[in-house]
Amino acid sequence: MPTTTLPTRAVGKAGLAVTEIGFGGAPIGNFRFQISDDDAHAAMAALWTGGGRYYDTSPFYGYGRSELRVGRFLQSAPASEYVLSTKIGRVMRPLRASDDTTGLRVGGLPMFPRYDYSYDGVMRSLEHSYLRMGVSRIDIAFIHDVDAFTHGSDAAAEPYFKAALEGAYKALDELRRAGDLKAIGAGINDTRWCRRFVEAGDFDCIMMAGQYTLLTHTPETLDFIELCRKRGVGLLLAAVFNSGLLALGSKSASATFNYFPPPADVMARLVRIEEIAAAHQVPLNAAAIQFVLAEPSVKSAVLGATAAHEVAANVKAHSTPIPAAFWSDLKSAGLLAPGLPTP
Repeated sequence: MPTTTLPTRAVGKAGLAVTEIGFGGAPIGNFRFQISDDDAHAAMAALWTGGGRYYDTSPFYGYGRSELRVGRFLQSAPASEYVLSTKIGRVMRPLRASDDTTGLRVGGLPMFPRYDYSYDGVMRSLEHSYLRMGVSRIDIAFIHDVDAFTHGSDAAAEPYFKAALEGAYKALDELRRAGDLKAIGAGINDTRWCRRFVEAGDFDCIMMAGQYTLLTHTPETLDFIELCRKRGVGLLLAAVFNSGLLALGSKSASATFNYFPPPADVMARLVRIEEIAAAHQVPLNAAAIQFVLAEPSVKSAVLGATAAHEVAANVKAHSTPIPAAFWSDLKSAGLLAPGLPTP
């Protein structure tokens, strides 16, 4: 084990600090890839060996499988050294023969997820998470997937947002004030809905997926980041590689952009970035990771992985030297706005 960790950044007001690289537990839920227990354990161990100490999961990832695996790993780790986050919003029960499973994702445990953003639903969900993981402490809890991306439309998401503010937020705030949680937030795939939560409550952090990356940083997202700076809300960024494209590159036949085939304009933009990166001998994954961490409100790049070598590559990319001229050339080419922070 290393004698030091990766650099850390503070989240919230309770003295919590997360490492600049975190482990995203979605892939080890087995929804997209079939990963063995041993490979999942090795991937988490690779982050620890590389100095990372922040692990994120959710009951939704593999319908409990990710939490089981994260908990199994952390049970052998010094409890005082790691930071653990999970999410609320879905409560699991055993699958029944009478259940309609047409909407369920394959690869998960035989559990049936039910949306529940109520006060009681939060308490039940966290109790289940503690039992699945076998740990005595969860540091951060996120209200999960209250957005149009998940529920199909703004209108469909609206009742869940109302329920989350009236129930889930009250429960999480109560647990935070009691010291049972060190920070609370929301985990969202849509900038507009991230903003709504920040404007509606006293949140310590937001886990935002795929919205602020080397490829994707719209004016709407930049305005939201400015709001987070003003309010002291930390950003924990997931899908920093836009679900694979910024890790595998334009020549990969399997790389996706936000879980779908890449649009032509995105591919054209990526090719231009790759050309500049090649001219400066900059690895694409290093540019993607270091770009998001240059933003002061970003506290961690929470990177999903399916194998130890992927995690090791991410840790290496975090500290790979990148010349200032690379960032200047991206801005000169119109690929980054002049005012965007860079390393």
